[in-house]
Amino acid sequence: MIGFIGAGQMAQALAKGLVHSGLFPADDIFASDPNPTAQSAFLELLSAAQVHHENAHLVAKCKTIILAVKPQQMKDVLLSIDSVLDSSHLVISIAAGIQLEWLAKGMTNESRLVRVMPNTPCLVGQGVSCYALGRGATAEDAAFVDRLLCSVGTAFRVDEQQLDAVTALSGSGPAFFCAILESLAAGAEQCGLSHELATVLALQTMQGTASYLQQTAVTPTELIKRVSSPGGTTVAGLAAMDAGHLKQVLQATVQAAAKRSAELGQN
Repeated sequence: MIGFIGAGQMAQALAKGLVHSGLFPADDIFASDPNPTAQSAFLELLSAAQVHHENAHLVAKCKTIILAVKPQQMKDVLLSIDSVLDSSHLVISIAAGIQLEWLAKGMTNESRLVRVMPNTPCLVGQGVSCYALGRGATAEDAAFVDRLLCSVGTAFRVDEQQLDAVTALSGSGPAFFCAILESLAAGAEQCGLSHELATVLALQTMQGTASYLQQTAVTPTELIKRVSSPGGTTVAGLAAMDAGHLKQVLQATVQAAAKRSAELGQN
């Protein structure tokens, strides 16, 4: 049995992935959340799941616990379950910025720890997640976490010190890509397209380009060369990007997000 403390959107996405991949039947999935709306949404998604109000009751039932709460809620959550956890429990945290060392200090038990950074596309089965092993985690735990995350996309094991960069790129990345998409569409609107058509064209071009790169051996640099013709439209657009220092701006964007992630982890 597996239990989710916090029944929000990411917990719902992971639970749905577990069932659809065959890792767990729906009636082996438990969740606890004080928010009635979150409870109802979880049950609407998986009607056979079991929802509880008490975190400790859930921990007593399940040997794998996923902490799907906001960072500011984590301290109270750990206090509510610490006395019920032991070395037979695998505790997986998906809370942004909460370091494994902090989790270990917050629990007096010997539960095994794993930290995960998922991203929003997990909600549609297209996510990319990275995870780091903590106290007591075994190779079997790593294999299970990998299967769990692959049920909602793809997964990579990393060292914990890499998770700030992961958070910046794949965690915050959906917002960055949306900002780029909106800017491209706005440029097309200024050239005469409707907002609706410009948005659809930008979105499909972004999605299609990503799929093309994934399905072929072509690198981004090679694709740029293939699309560019001397004196053509693509070259003119790329020149405007260079003039605006777009590469440097995007690199600084990721670096700023990674720096903030590191700061949050120290608080």
